[in-house]
Amino acid sequence: MRVRTIGVAGLGLLGRGICACFLGHGFRVVGFTRRTETHDTARRYIGEAIGDLVERAGFSEALIAEWPQRYEAVTTWDRFAGCEFIIESVAEDAAVKQQVFDALEALVAPEVPIASNTSALPISHLQRDRKHPERFLGMHWAEPAHCTRFLELIRGEQTADAAFHAAADLARAVGKEPSLVEKDVPGFIVNRLGYAIYREALNILEMGVADAETIDRSFRNAAAVWTTLCGPFRWMDISGGPALYARAIRGVLPTLSNTTELPKPLKRLAEDDARGIANGRGFYQYSEDEARRWEEMLRNHAWDTRALLNKYFPLDES
Repeated sequence: MRVRTIGVAGLGLLGRGICACFLGHGFRVVGFTRRTETHDTARRYIGEAIGDLVERAGFSEALIAEWPQRYEAVTTWDRFAGCEFIIESVAEDAAVKQQVFDALEALVAPEVPIASNTSALPISHLQRDRKHPERFLGMHWAEPAHCTRFLELIRGEQTADAAFHAAADLARAVGKEPSLVEKDVPGFIVNRLGYAIYREALNILEMGVADAETIDRSFRNAAAVWTTLCGPFRWMDISGGPALYARAIRGVLPTLSNTTELPKPLKRLAEDDARGIANGRGFYQYSEDEARRWEEMLRNHAWDTRALLNKYFPLDES
């Protein structure tokens, strides 16, 4: 299945980044949202992202003037009828996503894959009771979407091989290194690993072992040595091997948090509507300048990480 036109439903931060990713790689994109101001924000973001690809990744300068010709901003669903692959990227709310699927299924041919950009919602639940559940799958992107090599593809219980393989081929065509998640479990791969880390970090904080800054510093300075190069299994292999870790881990495992309750430090901050750099309140306090500085550092680090990955693990361009 040769795909040239992508429909993106929802133009929030990840949605517009997804648009930029496909436009940067020569695809035609139909971007949907009902709000004019969101369309305006999306166009500005896409333009900046395309500039990033030219400046930092060696893409052709012609892209800067040419991409708008392949981008169609819409406020109704009818233009999705001509799309060959669709990515839904609306709010992380199953009911909202189902409303989008209702609109799409009334227009789109049965063989067109529909991917839901979600970080945790069960794909098997989302595809249940759809007219053609076999064409639905999960597609978990990461910000900045036009830069990172990360992409998780999640197979629901009813996802067909054709849809799953089409998504994998498409991911590789836009410079991703897709992780194929063959079993639909809550949080998929990266978030399950991440949540385990966050829970233990909160547990250490709550026990009074160290403050948040110290915990962050310890993790950053240790994990930074290996996380770009390898994952946990490779790291165990090259830093002592399974036999060593089997001995070391035995005594620690019983002391790790296994609570199913929301950790108290997180609960307190959530109740105070702490949204991190978005409103200046989180585990740290942020001025507007500090928030912008952290956003800029994250973007720059994403590009540095991309360059390092490309150096050690070049993508197969075939």
